[in-house]
Amino acid sequence: MGDRGTNNHSEVTDFIFAGFQVHPELHIFLFLAFLFVYSMVLLGNISMLAIILIDPRLNTPMYFFLGNLSFIDLSYSSAVAPKAMANFLSSSKSISFAGCVAQYFFFVLFMVAEGFVLAAMAYDRFVAICSPLQYSIRMSRRLCTQLVVGSYFCGWVTSILLVCITFTLSFCASRVIDHFYCDSHSIEKISCSNIVINRMVSLTLAGIIILPTLIVIMVSYVYIVSTVLKIRSAEGRTKAFSTCGSHLGVVSLLYGTAFFVYLIPPNNPELRKVASVCYTLITPMLNPLIYSLRNKDVKESLKRILGKTKTLL
Repeated sequence: MGDRGTNNHSEVTDFIFAGFQVHPELHIFLFLAFLFVYSMVLLGNISMLAIILIDPRLNTPMYFFLGNLSFIDLSYSSAVAPKAMANFLSSSKSISFAGCVAQYFFFVLFMVAEGFVLAAMAYDRFVAICSPLQYSIRMSRRLCTQLVVGSYFCGWVTSILLVCITFTLSFCASRVIDHFYCDSHSIEKISCSNIVINRMVSLTLAGIIILPTLIVIMVSYVYIVSTVLKIRSAEGRTKAFSTCGSHLGVVSLLYGTAFFVYLIPPNNPELRKVASVCYTLITPMLNPLIYSLRNKDVKESLKRILGKTKTLL
């Protein structure tokens, strides 16, 4: 089946976001809500990055991955939030074609990279708990760097492929994207091209990305739980599990909200938008809080840095 119209994507110069279907007077409330959450995202993740970079005691594989996780959270939320906030105060609510491509590219890149980094963090915890004597050898600086670079590379390749199949579609009927950011599902809905191949490619990529990362995470934790249960002292088991609790919380937040979004029926776009806020803004806001509140090393490092700052003042 070919295109259902004559207009080509090259003639589209911009898109218009439908955003949230609320009364115009509520837009200022939504702007303030997004501003607060995004400010917390910036504060939390920049603070986490600063603590990890400043304190040499945190120069370990786990915090190397955590620093990259904070950078990724900061990046993909920044790809969405500023434009969404600007549109709450604008009457046009438009985004250029190139701007939409860029937003979608960076969002996909960092979302995919986060999945692989979380898998690398699960493997790191597996080695630390199941093979502690070999930890420094197996989790070498070189391997950690390769895992992180590989995560960004997988994100980059996925993003390139999805951008190519999404933005070569024809848009004949409408330029209105029923969302608050450039989402492939919403873009495909306004296309007059056959999107069967797009859906097949998207599902294939999702399987290639999600299944291996989830398998690594699940298998790592099966071994971790098995090893921890063999520890005789309750204190030892609690200490071992505490190092994994934060990571499990972050994994549950990301995958839980992402799966929920894609289980929402197509005829309920408003619920899809609300759920999208969870993994585009709420998850990046909560991640540094989860790690800082549950992590003794981070809390002690923050106290040392604040103590030194007070001394200098």
